[in-house]
Amino acid sequence: MRNTTKITAAVLATGALTLGLTACGSDKGDTKAGPHDKLVVAATPVPHAEILEYIKKNLAKKAGLNLEVKEFTDYVTPNTATEDGSVDANYFQTTPYLKDFNKKQGTHLTSVATVHLEPLGLYSKKATKLDGLKKGGTIALPNDADNESRALRFLAANGLITLKSGSEATATPQDIAKNPKDLEFKEVEAAQTPRSLKDVDAAVINGNYAIGAGLKPAKDALALESTKNNAYNNVLAVKEGNEDDPRVKKLAKLLTSPEVKKFIEDKYKGSVLPSF
Repeated sequence: MRNTTKITAAVLATGALTLGLTACGSDKGDTKAGPHDKLVVAATPVPHAEILEYIKKNLAKKAGLNLEVKEFTDYVTPNTATEDGSVDANYFQTTPYLKDFNKKQGTHLTSVATVHLEPLGLYSKKATKLDGLKKGGTIALPNDADNESRALRFLAANGLITLKSGSEATATPQDIAKNPKDLEFKEVEAAQTPRSLKDVDAAVINGNYAIGAGLKPAKDALALESTKNNAYNNVLAVKEGNEDDPRVKKLAKLLTSPEVKKFIEDKYKGSVLPSF
């Protein structure tokens, strides 16, 4: 049985409100954490929390790190929690997503370690190969800007669509120049893309959500994102100013250790790839 604390966005939102109402009467936030204090890290369940749990159980004690893992099931709350200090760090996102989030939400987060890549995949319960997708079929896409443009570039790289020149970095379905199969696109929350498989012909699914849904990217995907020259590595992030926290430095070192590399390779067998 895992000791990971699971928190939903709704629960955290309630907690954040409570903290906001009581913060004026407390000076706890003014106390700087010491090197042996608990480090609370927000993570999505698979593979991020699993990797952190491996560190907690096998490496943290020897390194003098008191680690607590809190699981979240969305891509927003871990960042807002890191920004407001509800957690000390997070491990769930890519660098492009982090930069886009900072720009749009006014947060001040920064990467401190690059850990792994989760290849984006195209999955289907109705087709067994890429050219088996039917004409006029519907494909589900993650609806956040970063993952949606990434998904469309991925589909273009596999010959299903062609994007307008110059639109690649911020592509939306409106930027599709050629669509030989007359595919339609359904935008859904990234975490819901696996569930959408029953309602669509195919779905572009982030690696962590695919694994969490029992899919095996290296085996089940009709197409899988290449790791070559890929900017979408997953990172450990903190609020600016906390990069030199000794606890954070310890975790960054452990996340990029030979032991963690072997754990990722052995457990995920190509579905998650070490980036160090």
